Amino acid sequence: MSSDAFTRVEPKTHDLGDGFMVRRALPHARARSVGPFVFFDHMGPVDFKPGKGLDVRPHPHIGLATVTWLFDGCIEHRDSLGSDQEIRPGEVNWMTAGRGIVHSERSPDWMRAEGGRMHGIQTWVALPKPDAETAPAFHHYGSDQFPTLDLPGARVRLMAGSGWDARSPVKVFAPTFFAEAQLDEGAELPLPAEHEEHGVYVVEGELMFGAERLQAFEMGVHRGPSAPTLRAVRPTLAVLVGGAPLDGPRFVWWNFVASDRARIEQAGRDWQEGRFDTVPGDDEEFIPLPEK
Repeated sequence: MSSDAFTRVEPKTHDLGDGFMVRRALPHARARSVGPFVFFDHMGPVDFKPGKGLDVRPHPHIGLATVTWLFDGCIEHRDSLGSDQEIRPGEVNWMTAGRGIVHSERSPDWMRAEGGRMHGIQTWVALPKPDAETAPAFHHYGSDQFPTLDLPGARVRLMAGSGWDARSPVKVFAPTFFAEAQLDEGAELPLPAEHEEHGVYVVEGELMFGAERLQAFEMGVHRGPSAPTLRAVRPTLAVLVGGAPLDGPRFVWWNFVASDRARIEQAGRDWQEGRFDTVPGDDEEFIPLPEK
């Protein structure tokens, strides 16, 4: 940490087997959240052999929205609302858990048969307290629905929220921005001035976040007005997140997010005792509640 405003986050890496590495930037001891974002995973890249693939069995969520953004590959999302949707690079699956939803994420049969690369970002956005118990919902957005900005040496796609005088069609519950930026060597990119908290995660390449250098697989977090400009040291792919600070602290345990520990305890009991809805077509197995 070089100042009161800037925090460097080095993700924790987990090996899920078959060479599938996941880097978790949020939550972190140095940054529990950035704007409404309370969870940020960089998954892959991994090249699955034929017959192998992603298998995240049905599991529950409360108090958040999940967001999936792929660079390579395809994931089939199913949930307890009856949604069954493949997501591909350039598309967004936005699932609002609210008072409770169950979903699974797997490689579709065609990709499992062929094998192939999987690479992407998964994040959770904490819902504001008044919306924490909203009805669950799922929305899919095609690649042609997002604002794209061609700036000198930089190409930005705004997946959610607002920034750079543009707005995404994705419904958000609080001031938010979630964007992908591709920068040529030497290119500069200002961050959205209307937001108070900014997070920059380098997927590939290297850039300067003001006076701080960020390498691949590092996140820089800036809190407060006047976030510094980004400048690419070499060609860089980055994911940008942020927004307004949370309206109070959040507890994050397993797949649950809440402002009250008792709500998380209740969700755990509900899952353990089978009170969540099941996923049509994917209800023969599930992830059990872990021990604390």
